Amino acid sequence: MSIEDKNIPEQQKGNQVDVIHEETLKSREEAEKLFETVKKRLLNISHWGEIASGFSSGFQLTNSNGLEVDRPAQEGDCFKIHIPAPGPDSGNGDDWVKIEAIQDETDQAADVQVVSIRVRPSSNPQNPNQNVAHFFHEDATSTFIVKRKGNTVSAEVHSRNEVPNLKANRFWDTIRHTVVALGAILGFSNHQWKNLVEGLIEPKKDS
Repeated sequence: MSIEDKNIPEQQKGNQVDVIHEETLKSREEAEKLFETVKKRLLNISHWGEIASGFSSGFQLTNSNGLEVDRPAQEGDCFKIHIPAPGPDSGNGDDWVKIEAIQDETDQAADVQVVSIRVRPSSNPQNPNQNVAHFFHEDATSTFIVKRKGNTVSAEVHSRNEVPNLKANRFWDTIRHTVVALGAILGFSNHQWKNLVEGLIEPKKDS
């Protein structure tokens, strides 16, 4: 397996999403410089909304205890997602994911640099005994990648095993998760991720 794919789980069930935006530079030096810039944008999760035009979801990075932080993401952190729809009671109105892996690798022989963040739906860390506070089941993952391959820099989102979360604490949350998950599967999330990957490479304004 190449370093480009190692942080993407195997697709086994449900929906799959692959969204990619790339730019080819005139020189390797320019590509390396852009890669470092895009890498910083990727890890600065709380500011994704500032660089993505038309991005309607809000993101806030927290530590493992659910306390808001303003720094580059780390393994074990969480982030809460505020989407334009009623939020789950267990998430205090937000959907939650946990960062389970961060990759930062270079394959000199292939002239490839990769940084990726893999997240999985989680409970609200401030209510850890409750069920997953997200419209997708905890088997779902999203992997956010920035990559330089030669003179080409890309930003990517790869979601796997997306199925609705039917294990909510309250009946209303189960209905909500089903509706929002179906909307995401039918294309809402693709539009959002397209805005994000384009913003990471060519932001509406730098963060």
